[in-house]
Amino acid sequence: MCCDDCGDGFSSFCTVKDLKFSGLVKMKDLPGTPGTLTGLILRISQCLFAVGSIISMATASTFFNSTAFCYLIASMGLQVIWSFGLALLDAYALARKKILHNIILVSLFVVGDWVTATLSLAAASSAAGITVLYSRDLGGCRVPDCPKFQMLGLLSIASIFS
Repeated sequence: MCCDDCGDGFSSFCTVKDLKFSGLVKMKDLPGTPGTLTGLILRISQCLFAVGSIISMATASTFFNSTAFCYLIASMGLQVIWSFGLALLDAYALARKKILHNIILVSLFVVGDWVTATLSLAAASSAAGITVLYSRDLGGCRVPDCPKFQMLGLLSIASIFS
């Protein structure tokens, strides 16, 4: 019985008991893989850092002046939705003792993480460039929300690399 065929022929989830006696080599349980406690913690931290980034921007009154900051809010919104959805899936897998090492699911996670990381890195880089422009190149941080913009850059980078 393999992980693609756990009795019904189409199941993506297998129990730990199904894999123990199947005779197949199972995927290594690396820290952060889907369906593990560390994976759940990483997804929750991604979600929290992205939410912190959005809150930092939403409380700034002048973020609409730059397209880079608006793009960053959109990117972090996508990051929140993606990370929260995968955190719920990890929590479900942990509660039901299911293993999420199906090739289709793992491929979906890889592509989704790649897309959200690319968008978030581009948005964080552009927002960091605007923040450097405000703080260093224009003679100091004269914009009232400059400390919030600096915190935004830190939180958005943390959400990408967590």
